[in-house]
Amino acid sequence: MSDQPDMTEERMRPIRSFVLREGRLTDGQRRALEALWPRYGVDATQTIDPPALFEREAPVWLEIGFGNGEALRHMAGQHPEIDFLGIEVHRPGVGRLMNALADDGLTNVRVLRTDAAEVVRDRIPNAALDRVLVFFPDPWPKKRHHKRRLIQPAFLDAVERVLPPGGHLHLATDWMNYAEHMHAVLDAHPAFEHTGADETERPPCRPATHFEQRGTHKGHDVRDLLYRRIERDDG
Repeated sequence: MSDQPDMTEERMRPIRSFVLREGRLTDGQRRALEALWPRYGVDATQTIDPPALFEREAPVWLEIGFGNGEALRHMAGQHPEIDFLGIEVHRPGVGRLMNALADDGLTNVRVLRTDAAEVVRDRIPNAALDRVLVFFPDPWPKKRHHKRRLIQPAFLDAVERVLPPGGHLHLATDWMNYAEHMHAVLDAHPAFEHTGADETERPPCRPATHFEQRGTHKGHDVRDLLYRRIERDDG
């Protein structure tokens, strides 16, 4: 039997690709969640208007599942000309990132603590983003859990809406089975094409993280998949 995703079934299924199993919240992270949320936090129940949030017109990149915020902090510091939205459900990572943003004096990052799939589907205006980043999402390695993976046809439909033609979707994983799954759903979607970039080379825009290094130390090969949003050719 083929492992090719059932596109009709997956588009009908609400996506919940995470489980709340966060670790201990430190005192510093707790204080950040209380004191820094008004500066960096975004109400995920409202429509997100990036120019209003950042008080300027600039390219906007969204990172989904930023973990401890290591990559997001680095990218924001290296690219002050770009505004960044970050989504993470686990409070320790959110608190840690906000403390880091305050330490660095960065103003080009805003954070949401909620289900990313719902935000992309319902809260971001059409073509409001220039790039969507999903680095090392939960691979849900057991076959019976593959349906919980974030990268599914329904999610790509939502990403298509928030990216303009020419916008990019950048995925990274150290699980080869998940990389194959990503290829399957992306290559089957009429709104995305592979950029042709070498998937074994880490693009300069994505910093290496401790999480990634743990995987490589275990012998995992990392793949970076870069796809471009194109106009649908529906005949």
